[in-house]
Amino acid sequence: MDLTVPERPLAVISGLGAGLGICLASRFAAAGYDIVGLARSDRVAGRAAAAVGETGGTYRHVICDITDAAQIRAAVGPIAARVQVLIHAAHRLVIAPFCETSVDDFEAVWKAGCFGAMMVAREIVPAMVSRGGGTIVFSGATAGLRGGAKFAAFASAKFALRGLAQALARELSPHGVHVAHVVIDGLIDEPQTSERFGAATAKRLDPMAVADAYLALARQEPSAWSHEIDLRPFSERF
Repeated sequence: MDLTVPERPLAVISGLGAGLGICLASRFAAAGYDIVGLARSDRVAGRAAAAVGETGGTYRHVICDITDAAQIRAAVGPIAARVQVLIHAAHRLVIAPFCETSVDDFEAVWKAGCFGAMMVAREIVPAMVSRGGGTIVFSGATAGLRGGAKFAAFASAKFALRGLAQALARELSPHGVHVAHVVIDGLIDEPQTSERFGAATAKRLDPMAVADAYLALARQEPSAWSHEIDLRPFSERF
């Protein structure tokens, strides 16, 4: 299917990975969207395509560097007019003492978490404003509200992302574009979480439930938009 031909609305997921990324693709496809996933590799392309295909939707997986203007323009430019929803879920996590955090790591975390969000949004926002509608959802974290020890790089990126979300919400809302920031307060139950932190010892966020919350944001009426919501397991202390 040619994704430049208007048929179903289109959702772009920036930083689509295993777990939440695939769940987002599945949930939005079931709600009537075709899906474009942007990622650094094709590691989850087959699973994402299968999940979307089960709902009758179309999936396109694009391998690109979301911090590279030319690559993002090539990936998103031709379909920007059709994008109804943009979800930025890309991030890099570095947990290390400040003096052991390299300059390269600090920059890479910021680029994935905030700069990449700006780059993708820049390609899509003009069409949303021209159309007078659309939804942008940024995946944040508790680190964007308070920085913890050994999280200097991650917290800085998430603070910046939250600021970007607030600025865009105030600028774009009058043009009919809904900008939302989701604070993920806890670990999502997905393969990469277990690889990094081991088997779950406490309740983790169900990625399908998180995807449901994102879909609910995209369905909100303009008279009652949420800009920021937080999601956490019932057992999480806060």
